Amino acid sequence: MQKITPCLWFDNEAEEAAEFYTSIFKNSKIGRISRYGEAGHEIHGRAADTVMNAEFELNGQKFLALNGGPIFKFNEAVSFIVNCESQEEVDYYWEKLSDGGEERPCGWLRDKYGLSWQIVPTVLGELKSGSDRNKSERVMQAMLKMKKLDIEALASA
Repeated sequence: MQKITPCLWFDNEAEEAAEFYTSIFKNSKIGRISRYGEAGHEIHGRAADTVMNAEFELNGQKFLALNGGPIFKFNEAVSFIVNCESQEEVDYYWEKLSDGGEERPCGWLRDKYGLSWQIVPTVLGELKSGSDRNKSERVMQAMLKMKKLDIEALASA
C-alpha cells in the first residue's frame, strides 16, 4: 500500500475529475467509488447514494477525490509537476490539462477544477544549472516570457 495518498477536495465533481484525469494519463484507472449514506447526514448534508469519494491512479500514483462541498478551493500552494521527455509530451499534457482551465506563466496551468499543474520538460533542470551563470540567466529570462514551455526556445537561449 502507498504510504502517502493525496486527497483532492471537490465540491461535487470527484468522480468526474477522476474520469478526466485518468483519460489523460497512461497507465491510469479508477478504483473504488464510495457513496454517502444516511449515516451522518446531519453533518455532511449530502443526499444518500451521491458520490462521497473516488479512488483513482495516475501512472501508479494513487489519489483520492472527495466531494466535500464548496468550503475549500484549490490554489497554487500545491501543484503537481508533470515531467515531460519531449515537446510532444509538453504539448499533449498542456492541451489536455488546460482545456477549460487557465494557462499561467512559466509552464503552470490551472485545470477546469482549479487544480494547478506544472508541465515541465525534463531538460529544463539541466538548462538552468551548471557553471555557466549567463546561460542559466538567459534560460530563466526566456522561461519567464512563456506560458507553455518551448524546449527549442529554452535550449536556444
